[in-house]
Amino acid sequence: MKNPLKQQFCFFLVVVAGVGLAGCGSPGVAHAPDMTKVLVPVSELPVRPEMPDVMVMSDGTRVTTVKQWRQRREEMKQILEFYELGHAPPPPGNVTGQEIQSRSVLGGAAHFRLVHLKFGPGEMLGFDVGIFIPAKGSGPFPTIINPSFSVTPGVAATNALLLQNVVRATNLPAAPPRGFFGSSDPEMAARGFSNLLGRGYAIATYRYTQCGADDATFRQSTFFPAYPEYDWGVLSAWAWGLSRCVDYLETQPFTDKNRLIALGHSRLGKLTMVATAFDERIALGAPAGSSGAGTGAYRFCGPGRGGKEGFEDMTRKFPWYFVPRAKDFTGQMQKLPFDAHWFIALTAPRPWISVEGTDDQNCVPNAVRQSVLAARPVYQFLGVSTNRVGVNYETHRHALTPGDWTAALDFADQELRGIDHQRKFDRFPAEPAPAK
Repeated sequence: MKNPLKQQFCFFLVVVAGVGLAGCGSPGVAHAPDMTKVLVPVSELPVRPEMPDVMVMSDGTRVTTVKQWRQRREEMKQILEFYELGHAPPPPGNVTGQEIQSRSVLGGAAHFRLVHLKFGPGEMLGFDVGIFIPAKGSGPFPTIINPSFSVTPGVAATNALLLQNVVRATNLPAAPPRGFFGSSDPEMAARGFSNLLGRGYAIATYRYTQCGADDATFRQSTFFPAYPEYDWGVLSAWAWGLSRCVDYLETQPFTDKNRLIALGHSRLGKLTMVATAFDERIALGAPAGSSGAGTGAYRFCGPGRGGKEGFEDMTRKFPWYFVPRAKDFTGQMQKLPFDAHWFIALTAPRPWISVEGTDDQNCVPNAVRQSVLAARPVYQFLGVSTNRVGVNYETHRHALTPGDWTAALDFADQELRGIDHQRKFDRFPAEPAPAK
C-alpha cells in the first residue's frame, strides 16, 4: 500500500497534469485543492447528518464560478478516493486491440468482432471485448459499454466453470435464474442485443472479472500485480478497465466518440456509476439496480436508515470493493464526508439515469430520490436542464429486464440524439403508507 501522504502528493501532481482516476480527457484545474485538513482518519471527522453539499468547498466557500466548480470536482474525487475507492494508476496510454474473431450475425443485420485489448507495462495486461455493430447505416454509431456477468461473447468457457465463478462472486444460489449468464455464442448474444442494434446502437460487452477478481483474492488478479503501490479496491479497478474500453473505442471509426454510454446492473451498476463520474468521455451513465453503495443515498438506506442494502452491508460483505478505511464508517455513517449523489454531481452536465425495479429487494427508492434531488443543483448551476438526471422504474425485482433496456435507450435517444419519445424520467414508485 502507498503511504497516504505520498498518495496525496502524487495525486496532486496527476491533477495538475489534468489526468483523473479513470483516465478521462477532461481539462485540468488551475491548482489542486489543499486536502491536508480534510483527509483525516474517520474517527476525526465531524458528525454530518445532512447530505454533504456538492456546491460548497471543504473550506466552506460556496461555488459561484465554473473555475471553482472544477476545483470542487477535484476535491470531491480526492475525498471519494481516500475514503471509499482507493487510488487507481493513471491511464496506461498504450491501449491497442487485436481482432480475434469477426463475422456477421442476425442474418447479416449486425457484425460481431471479438477483440483482445492490450495495455499497461510491457503490454502485458488486457482483456477480451465482444463488439456488435449494426450493419444498417454508415455510422459512426452511439456505443454502449456493457460490463456483464456473462462470459464475453466469442470466448469459450464451460458452463460448469462459469457457474462456479459466478456463484462464488455474486452469492447466488447454486442454481441461478435461467438466462442469468447470457451466452458466449455471438449469435445468441446478438439476439439479446437485437433491440439496441436495430435502433442504431453498437455495443461493447465483456465479463467484468477480467478486470479484477470479485473476491478476497483480487490483489493477485488481473491489473493489481502490475501496480502494487496503489491502494485501489476492485470497484475502482473495474471502472479503470471500462475506461480502457473507452480508450480503444475512441480509435474505432464505427464509434461516435461523443455518444459513449455506460450501462451495468447490480454491482456493475456501481462500476458504471464510478466510471461515469471519473471519466468525462462517457457521455451518459446508466447504472441499473446498483443496490447498497450504489446510486441510493447512503444516509437513506441500510439497517435503521430506510432498510435493504446499505453502505455498511457492502463494506462487511464485500470489503474488496473499497479502500480498507471505508469499513471505519461502520456504526458512524453520519460522519461520511460524501454520499452517493456526489457521483451524479461529478457526471454533470452530462446526462445520467438510474434504471430501477419497483420491487427490487436490494434498492430503496427514497434513497435514489434523495441522491437525485441533492445532485440537481450542479446541473442548474451549469445551465442545463435537471431533466438530464433521470430515473425509471419497471415492475420487477432485482434484475435487468428488456423494459429497463428500452427505458435507457429512450433516455439516450432523447438526451444524446434528439429523438423525442415523449417520455418523462422523473417518476418514483409511490411510498408505502406509514405504519399506524
